[in-house]
Amino acid sequence: MSRGARFTRLAGIKAQIGYKRRLGSYDGKPSLAVDNTLDRHFDVAVPDRVWLTDITCSRTVEGFAYLAVVIDLCSRRVVGWSMQSRQTIDLR
Repeated sequence: MSRGARFTRLAGIKAQIGYKRRLGSYDGKPSLAVDNTLDRHFDVAVPDRVWLTDITCSRTVEGFAYLAVVIDLCSRRVVGWSMQSRQTIDLR
């Protein structure tokens, strides 16, 4: 047994793999479906013409953190971002 494994066992520390989900708790309205206007053509020559967005979730010690990012497709630079502890409409 390694020194680290011995320490964690003595300290009573145990890794948490995954997390429990509540079954059937899918509240909320369906997302709005938007047409695919880019059709996978990601080469844009004019800045500030096409922006892409994404939301990602990270688990932290204090709970979940949701990060929303807006990227300009021409320059590939971040135009704006927002981070909150809940994924709501205000996450923009």
